[in-house]
Amino acid sequence: MATRKALGSSASLLGRIVSRQRQVAAAAAVSSSSRLVGGARSFGAAAAEKELESPVKAPVEVKHTKLLINGEFVDSVSGKTFATYDPRSEELIAHVAEGDAKDIDLAVKAARKAFDEGPWPKMTAYERVKILNRYADLLEKHNDELGALDSIDSGKPYDQARYAEMPQVVRNFRYFAGWADKIHGHTIPSDSAHFAYTLHEPVGVCGQIIPWNFPLVMYAWKVAPALACGNTIVLKTAEQTPLSALLAGALALEAGIPPGVLNIVSGYGETAGAALSSHMDVDKVAFTGSTEVGKKIMVAAAQSNLKKVTLELGGKSPFIICDGADVDQAVELSHFALFFNQGQCCCAGSRTFVHENVYDEYLEKAKERALKRIVGDPFRSGVEQGPQVDKEQFNKVLSYIESGKEQGARLITGGTRLGSKGFYIKPTVFADVQDHHTIFNEEIFGPVQAVTKFSSTQEVIKRANRTEYGLAAGIFSKNIDEINTLSRGLRAGTVWVNTYDIFDASIPFGGYKQSGIGREKGIYALENYTQVKAVVMPLHNPAWL
Repeated sequence: MATRKALGSSASLLGRIVSRQRQVAAAAAVSSSSRLVGGARSFGAAAAEKELESPVKAPVEVKHTKLLINGEFVDSVSGKTFATYDPRSEELIAHVAEGDAKDIDLAVKAARKAFDEGPWPKMTAYERVKILNRYADLLEKHNDELGALDSIDSGKPYDQARYAEMPQVVRNFRYFAGWADKIHGHTIPSDSAHFAYTLHEPVGVCGQIIPWNFPLVMYAWKVAPALACGNTIVLKTAEQTPLSALLAGALALEAGIPPGVLNIVSGYGETAGAALSSHMDVDKVAFTGSTEVGKKIMVAAAQSNLKKVTLELGGKSPFIICDGADVDQAVELSHFALFFNQGQCCCAGSRTFVHENVYDEYLEKAKERALKRIVGDPFRSGVEQGPQVDKEQFNKVLSYIESGKEQGARLITGGTRLGSKGFYIKPTVFADVQDHHTIFNEEIFGPVQAVTKFSSTQEVIKRANRTEYGLAAGIFSKNIDEINTLSRGLRAGTVWVNTYDIFDASIPFGGYKQSGIGREKGIYALENYTQVKAVVMPLHNPAWL
């Protein structure tokens, strides 16, 4: 069970600066000691490294490894499988069916038939409401199992997956179930004797490609609004984390979602993802991942049938700590903003701007907080940070750390792997980072904090905006005028003020610039999965116009 603690005085502002979800996800982060917490130790203890050599047995059994196509779990056409590994031990979890272009084609045909001939878009919206709510109930019933699958597949702390992410998954389905029977057009006054109105119709077959860092959360962000609007889906999982979506697919069938409405194909981006993006019978594609891959998807969509595209891409988000800020609170919140989910978060506050008047005090306390961060087996209660998702990401993060050292940033803690088994990296903090440093400009996607100094509001706005990304930003300040200036000056899709990583189902999320196109969650997400039709007819002898 997760440790459930209040954040305490060192992490509060105007009552509380974070929601209860974040309190649970960061349960271990609120402790200021390095003692044992439910069997977990801070990374400085020799015993902690020994514990990493013997991973806890995961409390979950892998039940589904095949592709879900037209309501049935099937092998891939080629018969191929790929391995998914436990990042704690680098050992095999399971072999999963490897879908490619032929499997995508079968899934698209099933989705097309379900859309054109099946009951899903033709049933009343209220019937979809009831089915989606049943689905949410089943996801909630199985949240222990689903959370454990995400944890063993990705390395994220189980407390985080189970007690912070799964409630958000369930909430998203219930939120969009509530929208399903409230999607409608408008009647429109005409300049002539005509009756005009609009219909908001489902797009059709939606291709959806989700990432490995938040497998089920991203599943919910994409699947829930698409189904609520009456669409059918072909979803490709990330090859690193295919397991939880397959169980979620089985639960969708149990809830009463008809065969062919939700199809799930596991496979690689170069094969299955490319086939889905370029398929001529897919009406819309949604993708969360890197900017580099997002561009390829846009090209594929344009060169095929000019399908609709929504993209949620990379980020290099600034977290700005202003003059006069409570440094203890600033350290805790900026630490969470960067290190949450092993730093594998597209909106991580990975550029920490600190005002020169509090810079030295901040560095001292940021180092202390990083040293106290509890790194360990994600199935041990109280652990804040597990391993990186796989060897490729592990090596990529370590290469960025070496780049920071070589280019002259000052390493004040961390900078190496933890232990000899698994993909664990010590929480790393660089000081005196300059704007030309690679770690200041490129998305690291790991537990590496880059801290830099600023002296004025206009300076920090200019430097914060000097990036190809614009996904999110954080402001920590007591000055409302400064907050207003910064929040309007920063070019980012989300600006968190005196909080971070708040992801309510009703709050839209998406980026400026090369951080994406479109918005997920909230009423704005409905625009991604509907299209507007105008209907116009003459009025003969109308009583009024």
